[in-house]
Amino acid sequence: MASSPCGSTNFDSGLEIKTRSVEQTLVPLVSQITTLINHKDKPKKSERTLAAIHRVGQAVNVAVGRFVAVGEAIASENQELKDEMGQACFEARRAGDAIAQLTDMGSAVQSQSDGRVTVFSDRTGMVKAARLLLSSVTKVLVLADRIVIKQIITSRNKVLVTLDKLERVSTFQEFVQIFGQFGNEMVEFAHLTGDRQNDLKDEKKKARMAAARAVLEKCTMMLLTASKTCLRHPDCESARINKDAVFHRMRCALEQVIEIVTEARSSGESKVLPTSIYNSIKDFKCSVECLRENLHSSTPQSMAGQLEALVERTEDFTDSPYTSHEQRQAILGLCQLARQDTKQLVHAWTEAQSVHAKEATEEMEVAILKTCQSINDLRRELHKVAVGRASDLLKVHGEHLPLRALKAAGAEGNLEAVAEYSRTLTEQKEQLVETCRLLCHVSGTEPLEITCIHAEETFHVIGPQIISAAQTLALHPSSKIAKENLEVFCEAWESQLCDMALLLKEINDVFEGRRGDKRPYLSLPRPGKHSANLKSAKAVKLDAEEQTSMAKLGLELRLLSSDVDSEVEKWEEQEHDIVRQSQSIASMTYNMYLFTRGEGLLKTTLDLFHQAEVLSEEGLQLCSSLRTFSTQLVDEEKSVLLTEMEKLLGLCQQLQMGAKTPIQGKTATFQKVDSSIQTSRNIMAVVLSLLPVCNRLHKKYKSEKTSLSSPQDWRERQDASTPVRDDGSVSSKNTNGFGVKSMEQHMAGLNLLESK
Repeated sequence: MASSPCGSTNFDSGLEIKTRSVEQTLVPLVSQITTLINHKDKPKKSERTLAAIHRVGQAVNVAVGRFVAVGEAIASENQELKDEMGQACFEARRAGDAIAQLTDMGSAVQSQSDGRVTVFSDRTGMVKAARLLLSSVTKVLVLADRIVIKQIITSRNKVLVTLDKLERVSTFQEFVQIFGQFGNEMVEFAHLTGDRQNDLKDEKKKARMAAARAVLEKCTMMLLTASKTCLRHPDCESARINKDAVFHRMRCALEQVIEIVTEARSSGESKVLPTSIYNSIKDFKCSVECLRENLHSSTPQSMAGQLEALVERTEDFTDSPYTSHEQRQAILGLCQLARQDTKQLVHAWTEAQSVHAKEATEEMEVAILKTCQSINDLRRELHKVAVGRASDLLKVHGEHLPLRALKAAGAEGNLEAVAEYSRTLTEQKEQLVETCRLLCHVSGTEPLEITCIHAEETFHVIGPQIISAAQTLALHPSSKIAKENLEVFCEAWESQLCDMALLLKEINDVFEGRRGDKRPYLSLPRPGKHSANLKSAKAVKLDAEEQTSMAKLGLELRLLSSDVDSEVEKWEEQEHDIVRQSQSIASMTYNMYLFTRGEGLLKTTLDLFHQAEVLSEEGLQLCSSLRTFSTQLVDEEKSVLLTEMEKLLGLCQQLQMGAKTPIQGKTATFQKVDSSIQTSRNIMAVVLSLLPVCNRLHKKYKSEKTSLSSPQDWRERQDASTPVRDDGSVSSKNTNGFGVKSMEQHMAGLNLLESK
């Protein structure tokens, strides 16, 4: 009974918690309620313990009062929720008062035998109050969350209205005016949806949201140049086709965002995640291994059906014209071996059932192991084929020869050459689309499957858009805007190839069991998106000699990046700020390592310097998180942490200043590259030394926080870590205690536009 109110994320409210902010706001309250209820097991308490419980009960009541005040303010501003929110706030206040009364020292009963005091004489009342409090607070949070959803829908509607106006404009002056408004509305929408994406608990929804937002980000620039081209050349059919495709794709992406936040079912949702070979293999192995525990967990017919469905899906590989004869034969041979091993398993299984065996026989155990091994071999071969093809394609397309040829042919007005190179690009597009489909089969996680599907759709759409833009330029070779438009679409293609390289690394990491389904770093530099102070510098690539001299430094970065990944794996709380920021820094240094090899997303020295600047900013954010974390520690622990943090701070400032320092000449450029990578390596070394220390202290802090002996510490930490602004309001930084600060943190998302 005592654990019931705290053991479910629904808290008996019938409401499913879908976002981290709601869940994390509830966790500290659940902890305090659990403390109160668990101490009913020992009804007799010392006065000191009783006083501690009294403080917890009073603190909960005060925090609920503040929480309810915010909820009531929300209700007054949103009439459609006024009744529901008012009722939930009323129930929360009533439950808080009941808990305060039940933990009041004045209501305790003194035992005549030993002079000790008993509390919670009304056990049922405490459990009932706890249930009511958790249920009502959850309702308040979920209702507040509906405001966030409403804001996103309202923002989307504003974008759609302006999008319609943009599509109908007939003059440049009108277009420029409306596009300025559209840009502001897209910024607001990006902020709201970005926070929502990070807040979602469901990784599949998060991946779908990331894909939709990526489309909107890239399409905004395409929309600008495609519309301008159409206005400049109103009678050009290829320009109109180009523009219409961009508008259509933006509307589809906007609709997908709304489907995710409102959980609406779309007609195409069943196509989002087709069953992959990876999932088929996982399900089949599960069925096979379950036979060890239960001989009747499946039937021979169903197992044979599972295997045949799995084998049928390998036809995407064997039927592909791009699969070599050797690869095709290897896949077919492994499928046949899996059939034979499964047949032997079914025979041993039938024998075991005939003698009424209660568990798997030795013959069955051998057959199970052989079947699982053959299936694993099949998965390994499919992974090798898909990843190998993707790697080969990325190398072949890395020079972007068809794009260069299309630009040149268009600028010359050579329609025949444009048609010829368009066929080459179309063939490349088909290869990339099919490769993304194969990668989806072996990606290993549902979020990565969604990313593969997004990549497939992107190549499928952008290919024809590049061709229509090239046709427009060929018809109007002297048009600067038509040339700029083609450049933008080619950059989008190149950007997607870079994204595919990152996706390939994630899939390999999952297959090799390194990083699993971690958050990818999404703020990598894009072509042409460098900071202002770097624009005057010349973007150059390292030559072979320079790459050789950088090899040792690059390898050190790679090893440090892997070590940091291993350390963050050990954290129980993967959403902790220190973990997230360390992961981002590790991802960025890994890209620097790829740069030293002439690979990856960073192509030129400008890309590297920009990446160094972003890395330094992330490092400074980590310093801020470490300083906040140190406020929870005792003096000796704090001193050790702050000493290392000061080292990190100095290195980040050094990296930032170095990245911003202008240079001229090849020698100076190489020295700056060397300095940036060395400083980044030193930053990684400090991060690596900090992570295990912080993890140990964080675990210690959490265990102390949940113990009964520390309710006073809980309240003191609550007071100490709740800075008050000049206007008397409470700041909305992260908090570890339940109260007004947690609610204000949640409400910060509702007022995001004002705070940006």
